Amino acid sequence: MPTTAQFAIDSTVAFEGQDGILRLSNKPPNVTGIIWYRGIEMKVLNFIGSLAWDTSEILTGPEYSGREEINLEGSLIIRNVTVRDEGIYVVEAVLPNSPRVRGFGWLSVYRTRSVPKLLASNTTVTENEDAVVMTCQTDESPIYWLFNARSLELTERMKLSQDHRTLTIDPVRRDDAGNYQCKVSNPFSSFRSAPVELDVEY
Repeated sequence: MPTTAQFAIDSTVAFEGQDGILRLSNKPPNVTGIIWYRGIEMKVLNFIGSLAWDTSEILTGPEYSGREEINLEGSLIIRNVTVRDEGIYVVEAVLPNSPRVRGFGWLSVYRTRSVPKLLASNTTVTENEDAVVMTCQTDESPIYWLFNARSLELTERMKLSQDHRTLTIDPVRRDDAGNYQCKVSNPFSSFRSAPVELDVEY
């Protein structure tokens, strides 16, 4: 299998505010230049920048924001990444006396998580008389609910809002008494709210 067929961008994960580095794998020998694009289409509008090896000349295009840099290995460094930088990137290697070769890769950007806060409409309620509404204060998603440190199993008396930020229990029963938490997570980190204890009188 020819080396050029394996030319690619190493897909990368970065957190918001970090530098994202899109490295090249299996770069063909004798490359004279590297051209970077944001998005799948190699159009002028998607052009980030290029580096010519012999002159070290760097050109920038419409997708250059001032945070991008092409290093001498041809990698693309994006300073202080945001979720808007997430997506597919295309690189083109310029070769002497032969067609250009292309590589593709993906940049994933995760928001840094903050600890959610759980609020309850009431924490001392009467069985079969009262309802309770709990609200998870967070801008993050997805949201998970815990009951006594385990994943909450919804009953027919429990209802989650569409965005999972609000849990309603109506009516409350004695087996609902205990500690409630909400949790946000991504593949790299997880944060739980402080527990809210629900006391059910009967």
